[in-house]
Amino acid sequence: SSATTVMLVGFVNSGIMKLSQAVGIIFGANIGTTITAWILSLTGLESSNFWVQMLKPTSFSPILAILGIALITFSKKDKYKDVGTILVSFAVLMFGMDMMSDAVAGLKSSESFTSIFTMFADNPLLGLLAGALLTAVIQSSSASVGILQALSSTGAITFGGAVPIILGQNIGTCVTALISSMGASKNAKRAAFVHLYFNIIGTLTFMAAFYGINAFVDFAFMNDSANAMGIAVVHTAFNVFATALLLPFANGLEKLATVTVRDKKNE
Repeated sequence: SSATTVMLVGFVNSGIMKLSQAVGIIFGANIGTTITAWILSLTGLESSNFWVQMLKPTSFSPILAILGIALITFSKKDKYKDVGTILVSFAVLMFGMDMMSDAVAGLKSSESFTSIFTMFADNPLLGLLAGALLTAVIQSSSASVGILQALSSTGAITFGGAVPIILGQNIGTCVTALISSMGASKNAKRAAFVHLYFNIIGTLTFMAAFYGINAFVDFAFMNDSANAMGIAVVHTAFNVFATALLLPFANGLEKLATVTVRDKKNE
């Protein structure tokens, strides 16, 4: 979603797209970015069936890497070389996430590690801030959600601690678009602010609804250990909720961004 929004900022800045056209694509990008978490969650599939095993990233990543290396090495057209680079990069990403899961396995017995996420569960605003800061530093919600999925393999992270972090990650990812809009036209800056306001308003509304209902219903799963699949579900649920909530108010978000980045009186 960060890359897509940066592209939109560039398109609006150059006049190829209008701000109103970019708003809907920003909404869709926030849903599309959740696919990475779903791919990473396939690591937890348990079955002796060959085809089910092939769905796991650790199974199909080496095949993609071999295909990618072959395209880079033997293809003469740049288009095929680019495809090969994408395949190799994706394979490296999957391999890295698998290595990270193995590396953090020992943290399950660490009381200090467990206490951090217990603190986030007790204070959701602190978890929200932690997720936003982490994502702002690495500038990718997909990567930070992937890191959270890797850490969940320790069994020390509950859904109570994971939910606010995931919500914060969606705010932190807006930093990339905001940086890319520096020095750009006013409409380009407004596109970046639409992305920011989408995630801030969506997060605050989701938190109010989620924790408000939890206060009366008391969701039992909040104390359960989070897993990669559950984190993907929460990530997708939030972005679908935010899009469904704000899509009817797309013009309102555009006006809010226009108020934030005003035209000068002489323009």
